[in-house]
Amino acid sequence: MSSTKSKTVSRPFTPLKRLWHRHIRRPAAEDRYLQECRGVIHVGANTGQERKLYDTYNLNVLWIEPIPDVFARLQSYIANYPKQKAVQALITDRDGQEITLHIANNAGASSSIFELGEHKDVWPDVAYSGKITCVSKTLKSLMTEPGIDPDRYDALVMDTQGSELLVLKGAEPLLSRFKFIKTEAADFEMYQGGVKLAELESFLAARGFTIIRKDSFAKREQGGACFDVVFKRT
Repeated sequence: MSSTKSKTVSRPFTPLKRLWHRHIRRPAAEDRYLQECRGVIHVGANTGQERKLYDTYNLNVLWIEPIPDVFARLQSYIANYPKQKAVQALITDRDGQEITLHIANNAGASSSIFELGEHKDVWPDVAYSGKITCVSKTLKSLMTEPGIDPDRYDALVMDTQGSELLVLKGAEPLLSRFKFIKTEAADFEMYQGGVKLAELESFLAARGFTIIRKDSFAKREQGGACFDVVFKRT
């Protein structure tokens, strides 16, 4: 993917404001893939800003969020949605590994296992305000736990701030179950060592997925953009 856009201007909203925007919008073109789904696994839930959107499509939803206080809010917010449940976990490509999760100052929305990289070029006010230690889990392992039925979910949504490829690697035996995978991704180094869009595209293409939508939601003045990307298994 090209990252040579010149003198573009980032949209005037922070990640937190973007979440608010998501919360109130009506189902958009980028979400129409949900019409073909029976359920969604959403890794990197934050407080479940898409809960009303998923309810619009009458979907089963498994939210996954690692930050304890954010997870508590998530549970309260989905309490009135009987088809939605939440699990507290940090999903990567390994089970049982102790990992530092850096907590961002925008209600945890930009929290990551990676240090901030060129993220500051788009959102200069976002910084880390603390950190916690989590024990990692793969999506493959999580799906075997009591009370979780993998057959209820045929779409995967990821918003894990740079660790999306790790999530996919830990879920590789499950990927053939998914009709769609939606992720946030950038074509520049938002997080130090975090995945870029081209890497995700290559990994998923090798496993039968192609991009059917790519919508930019923020641009970097120095070049590059952040995208919502929807992949479909062909």
